[in-house]
Amino acid sequence: MTPHGSLEGTAGFEFRLLGPLEVHLDGVPLETGRMPVRALLACLLLEPNQVVPMDRLIDTLWDDGPPASARTIIQGYVSRLRKFFGHDGPEIITRAPGYLLRVNGDRIDAHRARNLINRAHGLEPAERSRLLTEALSLWSGPVLADIAGSRLYRMVAPNLDELRLLALEERIAADLELGRHHQLIAELSTLVDQHPMRERLTGQLMLANYRAGHRAEAQARFHELRHRLSHELGIDPGPELRELYEKLLRDDPALRNHPSRVEPGLGIRRPVPAELPPAPAGFVGRRLELSTLDAMRATNEEGFSLITVLTGTAGVGKSALALTWSHRVAEEFPDGQLYASLRGFDSEHEPLTPGEALTSMLKALGVAADAIPVELDDRTALYRSLLAKRKVLVLLDNARDSDQVLPLLPGSAASVVVVTSRRRLDGLVVRSGARVLPLETLSTETAIELLDRAGVPGKSAAEPDAAAELAELCGGLPLALRIAAARLAVNPARGVSDLVHELTDERTRLQALDIDDDADTSVRRAFDISYRSLPPLHAETFRMLGLVPGQTFTAHAVAALCSTDPAGAQRRLRALALAHLVTEPEPDRFGMHDLLRAYARELPVGEGDTEALRRLLRYYLCAADHARRFLRPARDELDFSDASEHHPEIGSRSQALEWFDAEWPNLVTAVRAANAAGLHDLAWPLARLQFNYLMVRCPWEDWMRVYSDGADSARAVGDPVGKVLMSAGLGVACARSGNLDEALAHYEESYRVAVQTGDSERLAMTQVNLSSVLFRLRRYEEAKVHSKDALKVYRSLGDRYFVAGALNNLAMVEQVNGELEAALRYLREAEDLYREADDLETLAMVLNNCGEVSIELGRLDDGERFHHEALDVARQCGSVVRQGSANLGLGDAARLRGEISVARTRWETALAIFEMEGSPKVREVRQRLDEIAGQGV
Repeated sequence: MTPHGSLEGTAGFEFRLLGPLEVHLDGVPLETGRMPVRALLACLLLEPNQVVPMDRLIDTLWDDGPPASARTIIQGYVSRLRKFFGHDGPEIITRAPGYLLRVNGDRIDAHRARNLINRAHGLEPAERSRLLTEALSLWSGPVLADIAGSRLYRMVAPNLDELRLLALEERIAADLELGRHHQLIAELSTLVDQHPMRERLTGQLMLANYRAGHRAEAQARFHELRHRLSHELGIDPGPELRELYEKLLRDDPALRNHPSRVEPGLGIRRPVPAELPPAPAGFVGRRLELSTLDAMRATNEEGFSLITVLTGTAGVGKSALALTWSHRVAEEFPDGQLYASLRGFDSEHEPLTPGEALTSMLKALGVAADAIPVELDDRTALYRSLLAKRKVLVLLDNARDSDQVLPLLPGSAASVVVVTSRRRLDGLVVRSGARVLPLETLSTETAIELLDRAGVPGKSAAEPDAAAELAELCGGLPLALRIAAARLAVNPARGVSDLVHELTDERTRLQALDIDDDADTSVRRAFDISYRSLPPLHAETFRMLGLVPGQTFTAHAVAALCSTDPAGAQRRLRALALAHLVTEPEPDRFGMHDLLRAYARELPVGEGDTEALRRLLRYYLCAADHARRFLRPARDELDFSDASEHHPEIGSRSQALEWFDAEWPNLVTAVRAANAAGLHDLAWPLARLQFNYLMVRCPWEDWMRVYSDGADSARAVGDPVGKVLMSAGLGVACARSGNLDEALAHYEESYRVAVQTGDSERLAMTQVNLSSVLFRLRRYEEAKVHSKDALKVYRSLGDRYFVAGALNNLAMVEQVNGELEAALRYLREAEDLYREADDLETLAMVLNNCGEVSIELGRLDDGERFHHEALDVARQCGSVVRQGSANLGLGDAARLRGEISVARTRWETALAIFEMEGSPKVREVRQRLDEIAGQGV
């Protein structure tokens, strides 16, 4: 490593958080802009390759209440950072509910430091000291000093400072093991002066002095700390420091070596069991979980009985974590370490009974076979008597339930028990005060490190993008990652990208995660054991969850799928969550690990699966139909109010948007799933029912996908109404994203089918659409003809809502023709009609049009009033695109007034919105900004 932790001999971006925030490109520091932009960058760098929610960014960037435009401001900052990085730098991806910075973690000093510290655990003292010294060299001054005083600084700096101190203490501990006590005295004296309340540093200084022959100085340091703690906090030093002091007073040989445990008063050595299996090789990550276990062990020293349950899905690494931690703390349990594999989930053997486990452990404690009691209660009593006042670590691996564990718990608070299980074992929590530590899958960065440790080092670095994709395909599941690493290791010529290609197809993914010559090492086998241990009702529910087309689901959806009520579905899902076969990432919304979902979809198809999928799709039809009516008026004859017995409670516009936001991935994939199952009669109506949401949120790519799938289904059933609506929807998506020729083709197809049906209302709707795209293609006369024809039909039908649409299009034509007063009259009439219909999204559009025409007429006050109202309405209905248009218009008015700085701010806000939404107006706004470059403040 070079000074300040640079990556020697490499080019590209690197980021420094362990000091002032710095960005270097090819070793040259860059200017990163104002403090808010740097703070946003720091937020993303602290969680690389992970989605950072927008709400957390807002809370972090503003100390007081955030402004109403906080989201828009952050979108602008993200736009600047994207320009700053260019095409070859890190990528900032918009991903609900926030942003993700895709970057190599080794390019960030804080993450390199954590990796080095994690790697040091469990190594020999010399190597541990070397890695920790390397990690400590990455700190180059006060953390994030250039944004001191910000909320982010207050949240992050203490944690990173604490990380440095922990690494420093660990490095000193390694150096003490190496016998470097003479060299450490000066350094430790300075550190203790800087951190006088830090007991571990004081203890290390006491030990260094004692070993160097300075016994008086060692004792003096203890008294100084005790005096300070007593006067300033009213407490005594902790038990570890007090024990060290007592050992110093009696010149305890344990300060220099670790003799076997001798039972006081007996003069004989009792067996000290050391039954832990070897720790797994290549263990990575789990720093938070290891720290949590350490903190729980500290609680034990306060006199509380400690039982910790490590729980999680099959293959998530429960046993690996338990063994790794147990080996690290084994020396702190001088009376031994007991281990029992309880075989709670073993396809080859029955679970170990408590009596069998006790027999094995009693033998390890020195009890002769013929002296072991017959009755279970008597064995438990003898076991607890032998462990009374002894400090023993008990590891109970792979437990099936609480009843299997309870007889194996020591009665003394001196011992520590760690249990691993695929179930949560809530009974231990209630009856024995156990703490539950659920294990999640590994982050992408840690997963890649595991691939390197367990496979062929260097392969991930040679193909970083493929390695990241492989980690995602394995879902961060340690078992899957180890199997993938093994497949790379046994075939050195095989590249990471080759394995990625094999895993990409979900239908064969589990097969690719098997070891050919080891039937027991298989992700599918691990899941199979969990699945087959379920009661029949829960097993059938789990299998049917494979029919859910999206990533997450609610009890209402599962109720429709399983033909039950939401309360019954909730009970089933909670039971599956206890077995870690589903997760509950947020209240009342459940999900499955990607590999578990693939496993569920591999299970044998049931006779009623198609009908179950039909019930699920009809539930989505009912709920979407109910929710869309709160967003915009429903202007079609589709009504699915009786499609499902149960639907979620939605009573407002905000609740409708929240439902659509949460269910959107399911709705997108549900249309395609309906087609794949031959349920074409449900596919295109489901696509249509999403139109109102699409008009508000405008996710272009999803819009095209949904309506393309819907168009396929309408053609498959030959439904003319479906053909008209699907082609029209595709036209709207293309027009809004700037693909005008494609939009015209879809609108013409919609018009052609409407002519064939002879339905004048449908025909008028297609003419309104045609007029809008013809106008943008500058075919003004054709646009005017279609608008007038449509207006005539709608006036005759008395359809005031569609009259408004035709009026708006006519106004746009008259505006281009220079008939501004006529255009404004048409728009004001349309405005009244949209207010009457309570269509806020379209009202915001018309208000923006009124503002634009008013500004052209020189009526700046009127124009600004219209745009301000459009902005308020757009915020009220959640339409980001309309907010962008309002800011664009307000910028135009400000420029005409000569307020250049105000115009620039408004246009930059509009640009950030349009860039985020992929709007064709991006070029238009950039031209405006280029024109005023260098002007104003």
